[in-house]
Amino acid sequence: MTGLTLADVDRDDALSEGLAGLYGTTRAGFLRASALGGAAMLGSLLTPAPAAAELSDVGILRFGLRFEYLQAAFYTEAEQIGTIGRMTARKQQWARVLGAHERAHVRIIRQVLGPKAEASPFFDFRGASESDAAFTRTAVAMEDLTVALLSGVTPAVQDRRLTAALFSLLTVEARHASWARHIVGTTPAAQAFDDPRAVPDVASIIDDTHFIVKRPQTRRRRHSPRFTG
Repeated sequence: MTGLTLADVDRDDALSEGLAGLYGTTRAGFLRASALGGAAMLGSLLTPAPAAAELSDVGILRFGLRFEYLQAAFYTEAEQIGTIGRMTARKQQWARVLGAHERAHVRIIRQVLGPKAEASPFFDFRGASESDAAFTRTAVAMEDLTVALLSGVTPAVQDRRLTAALFSLLTVEARHASWARHIVGTTPAAQAFDDPRAVPDVASIIDDTHFIVKRPQTRRRRHSPRFTG
């Protein structure tokens, strides 16, 4: 374990991209090559970034787009394979509205990024989109994580117009999370304050799901989503 580096465990560079957005590409490259748990890596992580300019707005948006791709694909696949159609009418409305919103978020962030927007990666949701129970659990977790991510990254954005747009996105995602919690019978607001999460935190969580894959998965699609955002 002593010689294990971030590069050895970072599938599809998701965590490395998050580090680049947070610390800058030079520092992220150093962290990627450093031994996990080594003094050099720990020291670099504990030392604040040398300049605010290293907190790239583009890096934050590109990571956000990657996460929105994941959410949009998740809701879309659940509708295409018929999972949402087998839910109660109340849950169908919830799932379709949230799916439409996530697809709209993808389009808007792509427009803002322009030529700097990356193409969507491939996904394999490993059964999470194929049953009512698995879909619902995953959707609740995704919406909660989105709120935590936006709470963490929005204060780091340098462009004030972009900050305002992200706060608008945050309020909508917070409503998503509250609605999702209400659907499953969980307290919509369990505590007085939410815990924000940084990009590396969220990247690590996404990486642990193994939802992002290198090759497309073959699935039979039954129909297109009723709502497209």
